[in-house]
Amino acid sequence: MPHQIDIVVPAHQHRERIDKFLAHQIENATRSKVQKAIEQGLVLVNGKPVKASHEVSPGEAVHCTLPQPPRVKALPEAIPIEIAYEDEDLVVVNKPAGMVTHPAYGNYTGTLVNALLHHCAKLSTVNDELRPGVVHRLDKDTSGLIVAAKNDAAHAALARQFSQRTIEREYWAVVWGIFKQRRGTIDASLGRSKSDRKKIMVTGEGKPAVTEYEVLESFTYLSLVRLRLQTGRTHQIRVHLAHIGHPVFGDPTYGGRRIAWGGAEAKRKAEVQHLLTFMPRQALHAKTLGFVHPTTNQFQRFDSQLPQDMKHLLAALR
Repeated sequence: MPHQIDIVVPAHQHRERIDKFLAHQIENATRSKVQKAIEQGLVLVNGKPVKASHEVSPGEAVHCTLPQPPRVKALPEAIPIEIAYEDEDLVVVNKPAGMVTHPAYGNYTGTLVNALLHHCAKLSTVNDELRPGVVHRLDKDTSGLIVAAKNDAAHAALARQFSQRTIEREYWAVVWGIFKQRRGTIDASLGRSKSDRKKIMVTGEGKPAVTEYEVLESFTYLSLVRLRLQTGRTHQIRVHLAHIGHPVFGDPTYGGRRIAWGGAEAKRKAEVQHLLTFMPRQALHAKTLGFVHPTTNQFQRFDSQLPQDMKHLLAALR
């Protein structure tokens, strides 16, 4: 069925092309997808069709119908993956940066699920056919450890631990700035941004989110920090760190590529630009993953090395 959306342009909205406005407002919608809907007369403003060049104004009622893409099934692909652990119930993978966890609009191939379908004889069927085995996710450009379930019983047991927040998850990140306190807790609810649905923001209307941090090493204007998740919200670490003024270095979405901390823009612009070439993505790695095994009931902890791009970045800073 087509996806229908009704939006009243908010009072604070500046004048903006409607194709760009809707691409920000509708999750998983690209600008080209919106433009195709506009060409087909499926986007109405105050009940009338408009062109893509129409600039929205506060108070306008926008109705958009997006045709759903044909349903597809995830297919096995011979993609090399680094296996940290595997048995009959589950597989732990060290996911590289740049790999999407599971197929979705715009990324139906080349994902971790495609690779696992080729590697494993079977995966759990709790989710839909595009997400077999997926118990949790990592952002595309976050590297590190992720566990997938091979059967439904293992999936349920692991999912229960994520829900009950008993999973041990430790991330390492290089972030902007020097912390005043070596340890701390960020407790700030998170929800979808009202101005850009593809982004997350701190909001009192969001879901509870708690991140603990510890500074491992400090440099002139960057820090290496260890982070532990008490909750697992979308983009949690990246948004929480940006919220306290320490965005993840290299993060293009939440301010990590702006050279604006501690006078770096004037004094160290060339140096920082050089460091950013090591890090075309957020410098964030899911280093440690621990859970109770679904069958043996024994606690298992897995650790991974930092990827080469973060190693290069730290070597340059040191």
